[in-house]
Amino acid sequence: MTNTNTASGPALTLTIAGSEATGGAGAQADLKTFQELGTYGIVALTCIVSFDPKDSWNHRFVPVDQQVIADQLEAIQTCYEGKLGTVKLGMMGSPATIDTVATALKSQKWDNVLLDPVLICKGQEPGHALDTDEALKSTLLPLATFVTPNHFEAEQLSGLTITSEEDLVTAAKKIHEISGAAVLAKGGVRIAGEDAVDVFYDGETLEVLREKKIGEVAVSGAGCSLAAAVTSELAKGATPLEAARTAKAFVTEGIRNRVAGKTPFDALWQGGRR
Repeated sequence: MTNTNTASGPALTLTIAGSEATGGAGAQADLKTFQELGTYGIVALTCIVSFDPKDSWNHRFVPVDQQVIADQLEAIQTCYEGKLGTVKLGMMGSPATIDTVATALKSQKWDNVLLDPVLICKGQEPGHALDTDEALKSTLLPLATFVTPNHFEAEQLSGLTITSEEDLVTAAKKIHEISGAAVLAKGGVRIAGEDAVDVFYDGETLEVLREKKIGEVAVSGAGCSLAAAVTSELAKGATPLEAARTAKAFVTEGIRNRVAGKTPFDALWQGGRR
């Protein structure tokens, strides 16, 4: 590993993601998670998302100019050349952004490329969103070493309908088969039962991660923070399974100590385990 903690400073973690204005998800959640878990967080923004309180808190989506994305990544990769080996890929938003990011990623070697496959943003026109999904699967998924799909994304990537824990296990195996990456498929509150269930599979080890559900409604930022926590742990030298276990515990405490606002959903607090 080129990016573990050394006497010269903390492990470095880059997120390439969108900004979410209320602070619950996206790059804001990633940076707070990186800080809580002891890594040095860096961000390149791909888009700006702000919920619209006049339209049922739906997304307003504004892409960042492609040259600006490329410039951010040039600055980051040049500054930390030889030191930065771990990256998390979050909200991309367009096929053009996916191409820009893929070009930057291919310009260096990475120890860990974590893909949190954000497939749909409600502020996007459906046809454009579909094009983005296809580009993500064809361009970024092959670069990933670890993938963290939620329930919907796991269905889309695997082509399966997921209604049970057994379905989630099958989907995780299928996504690994397609990508070659370690998979943490997130069932969360959407699988029936007392437990919030996530499935880890890396081609050899299968482990179902369980914690008692805290409410029956999804919490904003849970998926982003779980993926960011895995990213931090990988950067510090943890195995993929160790990273998944730590991330699950981290997010559970964040959900337990959630933050409420006027949105119809609460937000996870990354400092919840303090």
